[in-house]
Amino acid sequence: MLATLGEGRLAGSWTLDAARSQVRLATKSMWGVVPVKGVFGEVSGSGTVTGSGAVTGTLTVTAGSIDTKMKKRDDHLRSADFFDAARHRDITFSVEAITPAAGGVTVAGDLTVRGTTRTVSFGAAVSGDDAEVTLDAEVPVNRADYGLTFNQLGMMAMKSTITIHAAFIRQ
Repeated sequence: MLATLGEGRLAGSWTLDAARSQVRLATKSMWGVVPVKGVFGEVSGSGTVTGSGAVTGTLTVTAGSIDTKMKKRDDHLRSADFFDAARHRDITFSVEAITPAAGGVTVAGDLTVRGTTRTVSFGAAVSGDDAEVTLDAEVPVNRADYGLTFNQLGMMAMKSTITIHAAFIRQ
């Protein structure tokens, strides 16, 4: 699969299949004892692969679509204390490059949350063929890097993990 990047077989436009993709968030609260997990219900994206194998693209998550199965917590996560979804509708990741690496690929780009952009790089597993490509990754983030510093009584972890399962289909 990875060898086909440079061969030009994957060249073209790709669109995220939102029905088969998922972006999850995991962190801990209650001083690191209680796991908090949620899924973003609205995700979209697209990408381009050049004939030489260069990859660019964007993955967009609607911040207000977070669902942790607890309405009060979800409303708080959407508030100005956290995602501020009323003012910052989307969380975006702009892919600048995908390069082969041991066991998969390295994805590099810019993550924007609440209007703050940081460059991130992470490993990912890739599978698929010439018509469909799937990317799976776990991305560690420190929410303070993006201005999400609310932490009543120091109960909530600053480190979180974003888990991505992104299925792209050729256009």
